[in-house]
Amino acid sequence: MKKVSIVYWSGTGNTQEMAEAVAAGAEAGGAEVKIVSVDKASIEEVLSSDAIALGCPSMGAEELEEQEMEPFVTELEKENLEGKPLALFGSYDWGDGQWMDEWEERMKKTGANLVDDGLKINDTPDEEGLEACRDLGKRLTSSSI
Repeated sequence: MKKVSIVYWSGTGNTQEMAEAVAAGAEAGGAEVKIVSVDKASIEEVLSSDAIALGCPSMGAEELEEQEMEPFVTELEKENLEGKPLALFGSYDWGDGQWMDEWEERMKKTGANLVDDGLKINDTPDEEGLEACRDLGKRLTSSSI
């Protein structure tokens, strides 16, 4: 069974809701899923997974949350993720999603195989948004090696 690690940071609950939907999609795709908030995540456990999903809303001037998620992503960038399937997702309230574009570029430099463009949902995810999250989880599972 493929192992998928989902690590997220959520301030209002929107990104957590997205993470849970990504997890449901990955489980429906046959994966064993570990979903954890970034403050409880370990780089080692994430690296031992067959695929990774990371979720974080846009904060401030279109940036990752800087106290917990940014340091985690910075540590992950030091690792060789060559060929490892990776999905990014998050919610935002304003702006045009620049934080996600920059996050994608950073993760591509690790050698990770981005499953799709980062999934961005404006504000609270509706049913269509949650379905997109579940679909992302399924695609992440099917692209695991």
